[in-house]
Amino acid sequence: MKKSHLFPTKLKTLKIIILLVLLPISILPAREKGFGLGIIIGEPTGLSFKKWTSKTQAFDAALAWSFEGDNAFHLHGDYLIHNFHSLRIDRSSIPFYYGIGFRLKFEDENKFGVRFPLGVTLFIREAPIDLFLEIVPILNLAPSTDMDLNIAFGARYYFQ
Repeated sequence: MKKSHLFPTKLKTLKIIILLVLLPISILPAREKGFGLGIIIGEPTGLSFKKWTSKTQAFDAALAWSFEGDNAFHLHGDYLIHNFHSLRIDRSSIPFYYGIGFRLKFEDENKFGVRFPLGVTLFIREAPIDLFLEIVPILNLAPSTDMDLNIAFGARYYFQ
């Protein structure tokens, strides 16, 4: 079977996955910071989303491009818990966060894995913006079991 015949099926599957990720995020209640939209740069590089569900918990997701190995479309979603007491600079807290999520990577052999994000966030006091840096070990479960590592930084603007 030619790859060109597989592309429409992959595109339909991708649209369904995106809807399943973004729909729950869009209906969650907002925190003071609201819903964030921005960029993530590194591995992967693309669009980043974040929705707070409480003062310490949030969901994030990315629609991005992975440059690791076979260049491929990358989709991930994470549940995050933030610790606002770990680091303070000039009356600003810089929360450490950790969590669990999933990653889909669409390449010749599509990958599905479990993400374990670890990161820090800096909230800009004068603007509805955050900056973040994260390191994410990934346990790939399909098509084979192995490990990957994502490292990226980014920024998001929060709509209130």
